[in-house]
Amino acid sequence: MARDSGAKKVFFASAAPMVKYPNVYGIDMPAKSELIASERSVEEIREIIGADRLIFQDLEDLKNAVRTSKVPDLREFDCSVFDGVYVAGGINQQYLTDLEQKRNDTAKKNADGYIDVNIDAASVDLTGIREA
Repeated sequence: MARDSGAKKVFFASAAPMVKYPNVYGIDMPAKSELIASERSVEEIREIIGADRLIFQDLEDLKNAVRTSKVPDLREFDCSVFDGVYVAGGINQQYLTDLEQKRNDTAKKNADGYIDVNIDAASVDLTGIREA
């Protein structure tokens, strides 16, 4: 989109590390297989999104930034979507496989009957009201 608007160079910088793993603590996120960073390198993602440069926050730098704020006693916190380390017990490969099957778009479509809309393909009236 940026290039279509005339940008000669596209730089994408994320204030967060790459999200590679699903959240298992109640946040409705895509399945692991649907996360662009789950099995890809920064270079592969850069090519997919068409950026000249792609920068993600370093996880250790993020942790250090939080620790030096107004909560100096904070030692550990949940970074599972970034590092795949789940602080609660009972999160094993079978649990993650089951979660993948329940959270992928196909399962959601079958269970919820939602409509997947590709906004790049056509103009879509989500209200059901069409102007004459």
